[in-house]
Amino acid sequence: MKTISLLAAIIFSLFTINTSTAQSATTETIKVWGNCGMCKTTIEKAAKKAGAKKAEWNEDSKELKVSYAASKTSSAKIQEAIAKSGYDTQDFTAVKSAYDNLHGCCKYDRKEATASTASYYCPMKCEGDKIYDKAGTCPKCGMNLKEKKEPAKMEAMNTYSCPMHAAVTSAKPGKCPDCGMDLKPKQ
Repeated sequence: MKTISLLAAIIFSLFTINTSTAQSATTETIKVWGNCGMCKTTIEKAAKKAGAKKAEWNEDSKELKVSYAASKTSSAKIQEAIAKSGYDTQDFTAVKSAYDNLHGCCKYDRKEATASTASYYCPMKCEGDKIYDKAGTCPKCGMNLKEKKEPAKMEAMNTYSCPMHAAVTSAKPGKCPDCGMDLKPKQ
């Protein structure tokens, strides 16, 4: 009798654990821009890689229906993964480089006329060279993300050279150290 009671208690506990786990599943609809079947495959794959148990994107409505365990992932993480694959979502905008890498048939009309081209990184490099689409804090160390700036294009600087000794150049006007002639602006 004691064994049956113990066995019943174990079975009841397992049933309770499975039921409580199933109840934490979240289903949500997320707007995701895209065009075609190739987009559908990429969007759904990115969502599942970010922790979605189910992902179904509708090409006509541009809506992604996802189911996920709230204890393992979130809508933001799923949308961030989709944006990293090149697709704008309702809350995240894909960086220009990710969008530019999409196949020609996948180039959709962006959700904003001026999609964000800014990208951000953690100054501590705690996540390596990971790039973020939005300003904020690093999820790993909590430091403020810094904007990644493109190398500045140098304005054409005036350089000066000796008419007799082409190898002699200077950023400022002056005299050639070899022959004493005035340095002339290079064009």
